Amino acid sequence: MTTTEVRPAGKAGGPTADSARPVRLWAGRISFRVHRRTGLVSAGALLLAGLLLLVSLRVGAYPVTAPEVARALFYGTGERLAVHFVNQERLPQALLAILVGCALGISGAIFQSVSRNALASPDVIGFNSGAATGAIVVIVTFGGAAASVAAGAIAGGLVTALVVSLLASRGGLHGIRLVLIGLGVTAMLGSVNSYLLTRSSLNDAQNAHIWLVGTLNGRGWSSVQTMAVALVLLLPLALLFGRRLRMMELGDDLATGLGVRVNRSRLALTVLGIGLCGVAVASAGPVPFIALAAPQIAVMVSRSPGVSLISAGAVGAGLLSAAHLASSQFFTALVGIDRRIGWIDVVEESQRNNLLPVGVTTAVLGGVYLAWVLFKRRGSGAA
Repeated sequence: MTTTEVRPAGKAGGPTADSARPVRLWAGRISFRVHRRTGLVSAGALLLAGLLLLVSLRVGAYPVTAPEVARALFYGTGERLAVHFVNQERLPQALLAILVGCALGISGAIFQSVSRNALASPDVIGFNSGAATGAIVVIVTFGGAAASVAAGAIAGGLVTALVVSLLASRGGLHGIRLVLIGLGVTAMLGSVNSYLLTRSSLNDAQNAHIWLVGTLNGRGWSSVQTMAVALVLLLPLALLFGRRLRMMELGDDLATGLGVRVNRSRLALTVLGIGLCGVAVASAGPVPFIALAAPQIAVMVSRSPGVSLISAGAVGAGLLSAAHLASSQFFTALVGIDRRIGWIDVVEESQRNNLLPVGVTTAVLGGVYLAWVLFKRRGSGAA
């Protein structure tokens, strides 16, 4: 099994530099090139995420009509339950799905490009598991306030990344070695997480267990604010280093010849990728599949010469929004709940939605995606 490297620009089967158009901002002080098809894919994925958000505001165990959604959003008026479901439950969860999906997609694109391996996503090489371990330690020890859980997740991801990188970098950082060591670290961290759950109280263990699956149920505006602040701080830096990332995909020697400080850039990109996946894990738990598939789907659809951080983030937002809508509607369609009146329905809907966290849906989709990739590449010797 050999590593799968990201195809550099100009190779057969991918667009050349002529297909990219320059974009200049602030009187030409900042400029970058954008492939037209990549831009269209990014815009389409974000449009799909927005449409799914609007649909998710209407449907559910308590259906809300379009006029009621508009009144609740813009005026905060209408039927009491409709206002509650739209503004306090469905809107923050739908927004969080977009933000978390974007963060995971960009994080996956960073790690896959740095390692030049399509399997080197945070959920495969152990960074998500490390972030989950850090968050569980905070939940079990300190009770799990939102800010402390986020800090614990980021710290756990950083420590895991340091360990995996040290073990995988002996003799040079190779993608397949990074994946294999990451899988081993993931297995060990899974045992650590199980042990922490056995040593915690029943209430903390139950909360942590539900969170470990990866879910958006019960998330409110505080989680949305945390994710939004993280993206505002980390996304511009990731896009700034993304220009160097394209040159690093050509190889360390060529990137150095082009003026890129490879080691420093790789370290900065790794920290940014860990920060993005750490905050995402703290907000929604270790949601699988998104960081693995979003960058590759973006490359496949846009036919770009390499992984684009913008398109990977947009596709990740669309994927997680679709998975969230499917998860929230599956049991609703199964039990066929009618519209009723009373605050007890708030509890009943939350309990039913908790039956299928979004992480379960993404894990199923991830298994199907991996099976399809392996079937497509059968006999090629590539992984």
